[in-house]
Amino acid sequence: MDVTLLIKAALMGVVEGLTEFLPISSTGHLILAGALLGFNDDKAKVFDIAIQTGAIGAVILVYWQKIRATLVALPTDTQARQFALNVLIAFVPAVLLGLLFGKAIKAHLFTPVVVASTFILGGMVILWAERRQAQLPGAVRIQEVDDMSWKDALKVGLVQCLAMVPGTSRSGATIIGGMLMGLSRKAATDFSFYLAIPTLIGAGAYSLFKERALLSWSDVPMFGVGLLASFVSAWLCVRWLLRFIATHSFTGFAWYRIVFGLVVLATAWGGWIPWTA
Repeated sequence: MDVTLLIKAALMGVVEGLTEFLPISSTGHLILAGALLGFNDDKAKVFDIAIQTGAIGAVILVYWQKIRATLVALPTDTQARQFALNVLIAFVPAVLLGLLFGKAIKAHLFTPVVVASTFILGGMVILWAERRQAQLPGAVRIQEVDDMSWKDALKVGLVQCLAMVPGTSRSGATIIGGMLMGLSRKAATDFSFYLAIPTLIGAGAYSLFKERALLSWSDVPMFGVGLLASFVSAWLCVRWLLRFIATHSFTGFAWYRIVFGLVVLATAWGGWIPWTA
């Protein structure tokens, strides 16, 4: 058993868990961490996607009461069926566009300039969205996820597709996009987490199936360590974020994105990080 490899897997899992649900792009941080650790070959790319399911396990645990209540009430409760339908509607656009354009996006958009630009542009959009909600209190028309219509869910699902562009951040796109469409910060964050469940589980399962020829039973310890580290760190992060948004805005994350975008440009220009990989 390669102890060094397991340590790298654990560190990558922590990076995934801490960044997946913050509006700062887990993909960008995994690229950076993988380059620094020398953990960026083809198998590592499959690993990066697969360990998202560990982070999703943390979301399921945190939101288990709501998820369980919804599943139990599906046969008889209209509100439960509407909530489940909303998640499904929001999930579909990313599936369709991913299957149609995923390969082209990986081939043409994974460049330092694109990654840095989306980091910086995303930070500016967050600043604008937060300022808009502060200046226009009437812009918030949906306080809780149960108040969302299928049209609201579809809009969030379409915005989630922007996260296919590297550096955008899935959670950032859905949370900030939801806020711009009239969801409260809490409702947008909650729905982003619920939507992550089918999205990331689907992405992880598809990646493992598609690249199964790269994997063997000897990889199980590495994936297991990564999943566990991702789960624990994501559980801590999600619980912290839910408390944080009760009294804070996302402005700090916006400035972090802008600085990180400049880091991408600097490291790419200096040839230190293989962002195009």
